[in-house]
Amino acid sequence: MTELKFEELLEAGCHFGHLKRKWNPKMAPYIFKEHNGIHVIDLQKTIAKADEAAAALKQIAKSGKKVLFVATKKQAKDVVAEMVKTVDMPFVTERWPGGMLTNFTTIRKAVKKMNSLDQMMHDKDFNNISKRERLQVQRERAKLDKNLGSIADLTRLPSALFVIDINKEHIAVAEARRLNIPTFALVDTNCNPDLIDFPIPANDDASKSIAAILKYMIEAIQEGLNERMLDKENNVEEEKVEEATETAEEPKSETREDGRPRRPRRKANTTNNQ
Repeated sequence: MTELKFEELLEAGCHFGHLKRKWNPKMAPYIFKEHNGIHVIDLQKTIAKADEAAAALKQIAKSGKKVLFVATKKQAKDVVAEMVKTVDMPFVTERWPGGMLTNFTTIRKAVKKMNSLDQMMHDKDFNNISKRERLQVQRERAKLDKNLGSIADLTRLPSALFVIDINKEHIAVAEARRLNIPTFALVDTNCNPDLIDFPIPANDDASKSIAAILKYMIEAIQEGLNERMLDKENNVEEEKVEEATETAEEPKSETREDGRPRRPRRKANTTNNQ
């Protein structure tokens, strides 16, 4: 995993905050200074917090658990979708379906319905129904895919939530907090970092800033996945060695090839006859 560099964050504009009048006082520890009425984020603290978040995400990925990424704002959705796909993690970039976490069983029902529509569309009798009915099925399938496509394979609640702009995604954050799901997020100067378990102070309005931080997080997750795969391979090799050792140490059979029991060998008599 490459190190997160100060110059890279500076070039991406991660230090730009909001106007002073829009700030959240709880972000004070992460603000470096005010310049022309705009707060400037302390990038040294951004790096420190990003390292903490990356280490935690790496362990989650290494344990085989899922991280759900949430980013529905225009500047973030394409960046998130493109990067998160590389590590096969679920993401929501269209609209947060209310109750997705707190009412997860309902979401699973919607996913099952989408799968049943898929089966219907691939059935040979699908073309025999009227054109109007076919269009209705296709539209319903497209609508479900738009809202649930990326989370269709999420069979259980995610182990963590990564959010871009916690003010916009406040419902998702509230649901995660209610279920005690760890939260990771980019927090700008107008956000409350106390709502997030692993806040990363940075500009959450510029796509370059979002991409710079997200790239570092994705690399951490990929490293965790690689280590998990390596551990599995090592465990398989150890099992093979153990099996080979046990086979080599097995006692010889007590029966002959024809099924008759072997006679025990007599010990040589080393004592002299009296």
